[in-house]
Amino acid sequence: MAAWIHTVSILSCIIFVSNAEVFNSFSSDNELNHLTVNKNTGTVYVGAINRLYQLSEALQLQINDTTGPRLDKITCTPPIDAIQCPNAILTPNYNKLLLLDVPNERIVVCGSIFKGICSLRSMDNISKVISYDDSRGEKSFVASISEKITTVGLVANMSENGPRVLFVGKGNGQHDNGIIISTRILDEHDDKGPFETFMDSATFKSVSISINVQQFVTAFEDDNFVYFISTRVDKNSNENITLISRLCKNDFNYYSYIEMDLQCKDKEGVIYNVCHSVFITTPGEELAQSVFKPSGGGKVLFGVFSKVIQDKEKTALCMFSLKDINAKLEENRNVCYSSKSEHVYKDGKKIFFKPFGAEIKCGGRSENSAATYPCGSEHLPYPLECRDGVVAEPVLVRENNPYTSVAVSVENEHTIGFLGTAEGKLVKAFLGEQSREYRTVSFDTNSAVKNGIAFDASEENIYVMTKKKVYRVPVQDCHRYSDCNECVQAKDPYCGWCVLEGKCSRKADCARAAEPNHWLWSRAGLCMKVESASPQNMSVVALDKVILSVVPSITLQDEDQLMCEFGGTTNAAVLKDGTISCPHPEATPAIEKGYDNVNVTINLYFKKDEPVFFANYSYPFYNCEKAMYLSENLPCISCVNSQWECQWNVNSHTCVDYSPTGPDMVVGEGVITMEDDCPQFYQPDPSKIPMEHKTTIKFMGKNLDRFQGNIFSAGNDEFNFKSTVREDAGMFSLSIPEFPVQDKEIVPLDIYIKVNEKKIDSKLNVNLYNCFFGRSDCSLCLAAEPEYMCVWCNNKCVYRDMCKETPASECPAPVITDFEPKSAPLKGSIFLTIMGSNLGVRPEDVEEIKVADVPCRFVKELYSVSTRVVCIVGSVPEPTSGNIQIQIKEKHGASPDVLTFIYQDPEPTDIKPTEGLLAGGTYITITGFHLMTGSKHDIRVMLGDVACNVITFGEEIVCVSEPGVKEGDVKVKLFYGNDTEKGAGKFSYKPNPVILQFIPDKSFASGGRNITISGSGFNLVQNFSMIAKLPSRREKRQASGSESRYIRQEDILEKVSDTVLIFSSPSVPENYLNSEVITVIKMDRFESPLQTGELSFNYVPDPTFENFTDGIKKQVNNLINAKGTDLNAAMTKEEAKAFVGEGLCVITTLTSTDLYCVPPEEQPQPRRRHKRDTTNNLPEFIVKFGKREWILGKVEYGQSAAIPLHIIIPVVLIPMILIIAISIYCYRRKSQQAEREYEKVKLQLEGLEESVRERCKKEFTDLMIEMEDHTSDLNEAGIPVLGYKTYTDRVFFLPSKDGEKDVMITGMLDIPEARRQTVEQALNQFSNLLNSKSFLIIFIHTLESQKDFSAREKLYFASLLTVALHGKLEYYTDIMRTLFLELMEQYVAKNPKLMLRRSETVVERMLSNWMSICLYQYLKDTAGEPLYKLFKAIKHQVEKGPVDAVQMKAKYTLNDTGLLGDDVEYTQLTVNVIVHDEGAEPVPVKVLNCDTITQVKEKIVDQVYKNIPYSQRPKVDSLALEWRPGSTAQILSDLDLTSQKEGRWKRINTLMHYNVRDNATLILSRVGISQQQEENHQDIPGERHALLDDENKTWHLVHPADEVDEGKSKKGSIKEKERTKAITEIYLTRLLSVKGTLQQFVDNFFHSVLNSNQVVPPAVKYFFDFLDEQAEKYDIKDEDTVHIWKTNSLSLRFWVNILKNPHFIFDVHVHQVVDASLSVIAQTFMDACSRTEHKLSRESPSNKLLYAKEISTYKKMVEDYYKGIRQMVQVSDQDMNTHLAEISRAHTESLNTLVALHQLYQYTNKYYDAIINALEEDPGAQRMQLAFRLQQIAAALENKVTDL
Repeated sequence: MAAWIHTVSILSCIIFVSNAEVFNSFSSDNELNHLTVNKNTGTVYVGAINRLYQLSEALQLQINDTTGPRLDKITCTPPIDAIQCPNAILTPNYNKLLLLDVPNERIVVCGSIFKGICSLRSMDNISKVISYDDSRGEKSFVASISEKITTVGLVANMSENGPRVLFVGKGNGQHDNGIIISTRILDEHDDKGPFETFMDSATFKSVSISINVQQFVTAFEDDNFVYFISTRVDKNSNENITLISRLCKNDFNYYSYIEMDLQCKDKEGVIYNVCHSVFITTPGEELAQSVFKPSGGGKVLFGVFSKVIQDKEKTALCMFSLKDINAKLEENRNVCYSSKSEHVYKDGKKIFFKPFGAEIKCGGRSENSAATYPCGSEHLPYPLECRDGVVAEPVLVRENNPYTSVAVSVENEHTIGFLGTAEGKLVKAFLGEQSREYRTVSFDTNSAVKNGIAFDASEENIYVMTKKKVYRVPVQDCHRYSDCNECVQAKDPYCGWCVLEGKCSRKADCARAAEPNHWLWSRAGLCMKVESASPQNMSVVALDKVILSVVPSITLQDEDQLMCEFGGTTNAAVLKDGTISCPHPEATPAIEKGYDNVNVTINLYFKKDEPVFFANYSYPFYNCEKAMYLSENLPCISCVNSQWECQWNVNSHTCVDYSPTGPDMVVGEGVITMEDDCPQFYQPDPSKIPMEHKTTIKFMGKNLDRFQGNIFSAGNDEFNFKSTVREDAGMFSLSIPEFPVQDKEIVPLDIYIKVNEKKIDSKLNVNLYNCFFGRSDCSLCLAAEPEYMCVWCNNKCVYRDMCKETPASECPAPVITDFEPKSAPLKGSIFLTIMGSNLGVRPEDVEEIKVADVPCRFVKELYSVSTRVVCIVGSVPEPTSGNIQIQIKEKHGASPDVLTFIYQDPEPTDIKPTEGLLAGGTYITITGFHLMTGSKHDIRVMLGDVACNVITFGEEIVCVSEPGVKEGDVKVKLFYGNDTEKGAGKFSYKPNPVILQFIPDKSFASGGRNITISGSGFNLVQNFSMIAKLPSRREKRQASGSESRYIRQEDILEKVSDTVLIFSSPSVPENYLNSEVITVIKMDRFESPLQTGELSFNYVPDPTFENFTDGIKKQVNNLINAKGTDLNAAMTKEEAKAFVGEGLCVITTLTSTDLYCVPPEEQPQPRRRHKRDTTNNLPEFIVKFGKREWILGKVEYGQSAAIPLHIIIPVVLIPMILIIAISIYCYRRKSQQAEREYEKVKLQLEGLEESVRERCKKEFTDLMIEMEDHTSDLNEAGIPVLGYKTYTDRVFFLPSKDGEKDVMITGMLDIPEARRQTVEQALNQFSNLLNSKSFLIIFIHTLESQKDFSAREKLYFASLLTVALHGKLEYYTDIMRTLFLELMEQYVAKNPKLMLRRSETVVERMLSNWMSICLYQYLKDTAGEPLYKLFKAIKHQVEKGPVDAVQMKAKYTLNDTGLLGDDVEYTQLTVNVIVHDEGAEPVPVKVLNCDTITQVKEKIVDQVYKNIPYSQRPKVDSLALEWRPGSTAQILSDLDLTSQKEGRWKRINTLMHYNVRDNATLILSRVGISQQQEENHQDIPGERHALLDDENKTWHLVHPADEVDEGKSKKGSIKEKERTKAITEIYLTRLLSVKGTLQQFVDNFFHSVLNSNQVVPPAVKYFFDFLDEQAEKYDIKDEDTVHIWKTNSLSLRFWVNILKNPHFIFDVHVHQVVDASLSVIAQTFMDACSRTEHKLSRESPSNKLLYAKEISTYKKMVEDYYKGIRQMVQVSDQDMNTHLAEISRAHTESLNTLVALHQLYQYTNKYYDAIINALEEDPGAQRMQLAFRLQQIAAALENKVTDL
C-alpha cells in the first residue's frame, strides 16, 4: 500500500508550465467531486468517484483511499448481503459530502452508495474511519443516491455551547427518502447514533409526491442562522427559480424555515434564473462604499447565475448584501404574519406559499410577531415560501465560455473575484463600481472548473478543481510584469510598482509602501514620469543644469542615492523642494545633417547592486547655426521660423542664438527675427514651365537694400544650371534653359539665388511639365489643364510654342479597340464598357452610342477621358447581333468586324443539387442555354429572398448559398441586369446536421488520431473538415465564434455512410493548449462544436519517450519495452504503431508509462542505410502515434558466434611476431643513417637561418607600410545592386548544373507557337492545383519519397516552387511552416541540434529562399553598403600586389592556401589609357609591371568603366591592348611568339616582358571576334592547363609547387620542396597585414547584420519567434539547440551565402583570389555564430588564428543580436502576411512564373504514376478530385486525347 501511494504521489504531482506560470497540480484517474482545505494545517482533501485523497499544501499525495465500487442496488437497504439483495452489482461510489469538523479533527464523508450513508474519518488520516454504521436503516440515510442530484452540508454548533450538528440540503431523487433539509447529530446521543436526525421534527420534506429535482448549491452560516441556496422548477411558471432558505440553528422544529427568490436580473429584464456557485465574504472597503453603502457593510453573497437564451448559455455574476437579504426576509415574515387577509398579493400575484407551491394561510397575528418570535413559533405560519425576494444587477456578464464557480478575496481594500469557466479557465476580475475581468489563467484541460474554489490558509493561493485535476494557483503573479507600465496597466489589484526596488509586487512586499507614491497602483495606470524640465530646452553653446519635476510627487532622501545619467555623464541628482537637478553633460552629441536639434535622454535611477530605473526624459539641445539649413534655399526664414530662440545675423549671414545685443551688431540693427524682414525673392511667374523649351520667369524681391549693386546668380544643382538674375524697375527675371524630357509629367525645380556665393532666401519653386507624358492621343492632349498650353501637333502632344505647324483644333475620329461584355439579354439594361482612343475630351463630347443599331444610354459618371465610355444597353424584340458605333463631336467610330455584340435570351434548365443546409455553403450549379450573357457583375442568383453568391460565370453558373431564413422550398431566380428575370427551379433548405456522438474524445496535440462521428443530416453536405481554432485575441472579452482564428484544418478522412464520418484530428502546437482551443466540424458553412452534452473533444500534450540507453536496445528476447510518460493519455494499443527498421513491431501492452511490442524474428533492414558506418545499419526503433513519430534508438539483435582459438593463433599471432622483428631491424638501420645526416642538415639550417632573418625583416617592413595604407579610393558612383529578378535568379538557380544557361534565368521555353496558348492555359490550371494545400503537400511528400529524387533535384524543385508560388507568399509561408513542423518532429525525436545543418530536403531549401526573398530590401537598403565596401576593399588590396594568374595565388590575401609563397619583385606603374573611337581624355590606370596582359586589361576596364555595372561593361576577351612606344605599334597579349620558354614551359607575357614603362600610353580597342570563349575563364586553372600538351604548359610568377627541374635527383627534389615549404610559412605575416587593413570594413559589415538596435527584418523576428515557440512546445531547455536553429536558418543559410557570393546581390565579378579571402571572413562569421569553443594551438589553421582575438567579440554580438530580437515586439501573423503580400505585389510580375510551372511539371511527368497513386489513396484528395484534375492538365500539356 505504501509503495502504491508513493508511486501515485510521484505521478500525480505534475508541474504544469505555461509561459511564465508554474502551477502545482494533482491528477486522478477518477472524476473529482468535492474539495476542502484545512486552514490550520494546509492539508487538502479531495472526494472523487471511488476515491478519497489526502494531499499536502503543495498537492503532493499523502493518502489514497478506495471507497468503491461496492456491491449495491438502489432498491436494496443496507447492509447488503447476497440473500437480501441477490441482484446487487458493483456500483460506483460518488462522493456526495466532504466536510471538515475542525474542532473535533474529523471529516464528514458521504457517498452515493448504500442509500447515502455517511462516515466520520480522521483529519490526520482520511483512510481511518472513526464512525460508520450501515445497520440503522432509513433514519441514517443522508445524501442523495443519484449522481446527478447535489447534496450540500454544513457542520456547526447548534447553539453557542450546543452540540455539533450537520445541516444537510439535497434534492429528492426517484429512490431518495423525500427529505430535503435536515439537521443531524454527529455524536451518539441517547439511543441515536451519528447522522440520525436531531429530532424527528428536524427535517423538511417535499410535499410533492412527484420527484423534486431541486439542485442545492451551498449551505453557510451567519450569526444564529444557517442558509441554503438552491434552484428548482417553479410549479406555476414551469421556469427555474433560485431560492435562498434560512433557518435558525437551534430550531429543531423548523418553525423558522423561510425561503424567497434570489434574482440576478439585468437592465433589460433578463433573469439569470439558475445559480451555479456562491461565495460569502466581507468585501473590501471600496466595494462596500461604492455598491453597498445603504446597507452599511457586512458580508456579501457573490453568486454565479445563468440563463439559456436561444440554446446558448449566458452567465452573470451578481452580488447581494447579507444585511439586505435578512432585512427582506424579516419584512416578508412581518407582512405575512400581520396581514389583514389570509392571502397576500403584490402586482396582482399571490406571493406567499408553502414550499413547492402548496397553499398557506397568512394574517391574524400582531404587528410585532416577527420580532417577538425571531425563530418562529408553532402558532405562526411555517414553512414559508415568498415570491417577493431580493434583486441585484449583474456586475459581470459572459456570453461564451460561461462561468461555473466563484471565490472572492480582498487585497488593499479592493475586492477580487476568481471565476472558473466551463472550458477550464480561471478568470480574475476586479469587483467594484465598474467591475472588469483583467486576467485569464489557462490550464491543461478543457473540462469545466467545478463549484468549490478554495483558498489556502494565507489566501496567497487558490485551489481550482476540474473533472480530474486540482491546481494550486497563486492569487497573483506580479513577477510576470517586468516594468512599471506593464505592472500598472495590468490593473491587477494585487500588483503595484515598488519604486525604490524597481519591481512589481504586492504592497506588503514593498518596504516603503506606506509612504505616498512609493507603491504605485491606480485605475489610471500612472508610473513615475518627468512632467517638465526647466529650462525646456538648451542651446549647445550655453550649457547649464536642468531641473526636473516628476509626477506623481514622491519624497526621496539622499541615502536613496538617486543618480542622473545625462548624455554619458553620470552624477548624483540634487534633490530640492520636490525637484531633481541634473548637471549638464560634458558634451552633446553631434546633430545629424538636416536637423537643428538632438534629443539627449536623462536617465534617473537608484544606485543599487543592480541599478533601479526611476524615470527618464528626452531633453532637446539645439544649434541655431544648423537651423539655417533646414530649408535648402531659405536660410534666413528657416532660422527665424525655427522652434528655438534663434535670430538671423545679417552682418555674418548666419543664424545665432537670440540676444538683444548679438555679436558685431548694434541693438535693433543687423538682426532679423521675423520672416517678413528676411531678404527674399518670391512670386515666380509663370510657376509652371514646359520641358525642352527655354523660358524666362519673372519674380519679386524685398528687403534687398543692403545688396544694392551686387549681382545675383540663380540656379539649381540637381539640374546643373546657373543663370544671372536681371533687374528691371524692381522686378527680377532669369532665363530657364531647355531641360530634357523626364519620365514624369511634372518635375519640381527649386531655384536658389546667391550673392557672393551666399544664398538669399528664394521662394522660387516652379514645376517643369511634360505635355506628352500620359497623353498618347489627341483627346487626352486637349483635356490637359489650360495653363499647360498643350496642343496636338504632328500626332504628338507638345507645348504650344514648340509646334512648328498649325495645331489640331479637333481630334481624329474615335477608335474602338474592345468592349465588355460581348452579349446582353433581350431586355438589355446591363452596363457596356467601350474601350479605345479619342473617345472625347469631356462627357459632353459623347453624342450617340449604338449597339447593334440599338441606342445605348450614356452613363456620364463612369466616363474616362478619351479611353473609356460606359453605357446601359437598350432592349430588342428578338435575338440579333452587330457592332458598336459611337459618335464623338460629329465624328463616327465603330468596333472592328472581329468584335460582334450579341443579343441573346438566357434559358436556365436545371440546378444541382436541389437541396442543401439551412446554414448555407452549398455549391449550386445552374445549367442551360446562353447563360454566359452579360458579365459576372451583371448577374444575380436569388434563393427566394436570399442571395446565392456567384463564383463561376460561364456556360454553367456556380453559386454558393447563403444561410436561409427558414426550412423549406424557395424559388431559384437568375437576374441579368435590372430587367431580365429567369426562373431556374426550386431549392430546398434542409435542417443542419446534428452530431449525436463521437469517439474517442481526445487527441494528442500532434494530431492524426482517427475520430469517428455519428449523427444525422450528413447526406446533404458537400464539404467536410475538422478544425482546431482559437477565439480571437479578444477572447477575454467573450469574442464570438465568428471571430475565431484557425490553427489547423483537416479534410474528412472517410465518409463511411450518411450517418458516420471519420476524421483525422488536426495537429495543434502545444503552446496553444494553454488557450481555449475549440474543435469544430465544418460542414459546408455550418460549424458544429465537437461536443455532446457534457462531453467535449479535448487536446492533450504529446507524450514523452525516453531514448534507449547509449542509443541501442539489445534484442535478446522477443519483447521490446519503451518507457515514457502519458503514453495512453490519448492513444490505445490498437491505434499505436511501432517499427523496427522496416519491420512491424506488434504492440501488446500500452500503459501510461510503458509500451511493449513483439519485434520481427529476424533483424529487418533500417529505414535509412549507411554504406560506410556499419554500426548505423542497425534498424531504428520507431513509435508512431497519429502523425508523430519518435525514434528512440537502434535495436541490436543477438551477437554472432566467437572465432575459435585454434584459428586466432596462426592467423593473428604469427604475423604479429614477424612484423615486430622486422620493425626492430629497420629502426636500428634508420638511427645510424640519421646520425650521418645530422651534420649535413646542421649546415643547411645555418644557411636557412640567415635567409629567414633577411626575409622576416623585409616582411615586417611590408607590414608597416600596408597598415598605414588606406582604402580611401572606394568612392564609387553608387552601389550596383541587382534588380529583384536577377537577384532571385542568381540565388535560386545560378548554383544549378546549367548555371547562367538555366532555363529559369534565360526564360526561354521551347514550345511550338501553335500550342503555346493551350500550354499556357494548362500551366495556369496547374498553378491553381499547386494552390491546393492538400495537393501540394502530397506532391512534395511523394517526390521526396522517390529514391532517385536527388538532393540537387530537391533544391532545384524548391526554388521552382518558390517562383511558382511567389504571387501568394502567404500561402508559400503556410506550406513551409507545415513542412517545417513535420521536419522538426523528426529531428526532435532524434537529435534536434542537427536540424537545418544541411539543405537535404525541400523545406530546408524553401526556408533559404524565403529568407532571401524577405531580406532583399534589407540587403539593398541597410546591409548592402558595408558588404559592397568590404568586397571593394578586398579587391583593392589583392590587386595592389602580384597575383599569379596560373596558380591563383596573391601576395596580399587572407587565405593562407592562396598566399603567394615567393618574394616576387614588382614595380607599380601608371599607364594612360585611350579608348579607341570614344574620343575621351586618357585615363590614368595603376597596374603592376608583373601583371599579365589579361590582368592589365581587367584593371583598365575596372577604371575606365567604373561607373558602369559589370554586366554592361565590354568583356576582356573582346578588347585588344596596343602600345605604341615609337613609330611602330605593338599588340600586347598573354602568349605570342615572343613569350619566354624554359624547356617545356612557356611563361605568360607581362608588361615587364614588353618593357612597358611608367606613364606609357596604351590604346584599348574592341575586336570583331572574341579571342577566347568566356567560359574558359571560369575553368579551374589546374584543370584547364592539365588539358594542354607538354609544349603548352604555362606559368606566370612561380613554377607550380609539384614541378621540379628534370636535372635534379629525386632525393634532392624532395629536400628542395621541404625547404620551400618551410620558407613559405614566413610569409604568413602578410595575412596580418591584409587583416589589419581590412579590419574596419569587416567590423562594419558584422555590425550592420548583427545589430538588433537598428532595423531588424520582420521575417527574422517572425521566424525566430516561431523557433522559440517550437522549442517551448517540445520542452527544449538547451539554449544551444535554439541558438543552433537560429544560426542555421539565418546566419549560415543566408548571410554566409551572400558573403561568399557578392555577385548574387551586386552586379560585380568575383575573382578567385578575392573569393578566397571572402571565404576566410565567411568562416569567421560561421565561427562567431557557433557556441562551440575552439581551442587554439600551434597546429590550428592560420585562418582560425588570424581572427582569434576578435572571435569572442563577434560571438557576443551574435548573442546580443539573438537576445535583442527575442525582446522585440512580436510580429503578428497579420503583419507578416501584409509584408509578404507587398513583396508579392511588387515583384511577381518580373519573375518567370510560367517557366517555373513548366519546369515543375517536368517532375510531375517524371513521377506521374507515383503522384497519381498517392492522390487516389488520399481521402481528401479523392473528395477534391485532385488526381482527375492532374490527369486533365497532363493531357493538355502533353497533347494527348483523354476520355476523362
